[in-house]
Amino acid sequence: MELTILMPCLNEERTIAYCIEEASSFLRERGIPGEILIADNGSTDHSIEIAKEKGVRVIGVTEKGYGAALRKDMRGGSSHLRTIRDGLRHLKYIILN
Repeated sequence: MELTILMPCLNEERTIAYCIEEASSFLRERGIPGEILIADNGSTDHSIEIAKEKGVRVIGVTEKGYGAALRKDMRGGSSHLRTIRDGLRHLKYIILN
């Protein structure tokens, strides 16, 4: 079973690379197959370019707000298990089913 790590994003260029690397390490070190999914809520900085350079999937969210990004992430993940990881490193991993 795969795990989707969801990351809402709005102008997180200072922290997004670190969070993606941390999430990738989390999956790799535990041997968990999965993906990292970034829900961009209208970033005007380089967050999306950084995420794409890191090779993660990015989806756009037109409805503004953190909750909208989370809802879009939840529908956009391809796996049965999902966890949330904030781009600002506010949230720890929470398994959702």
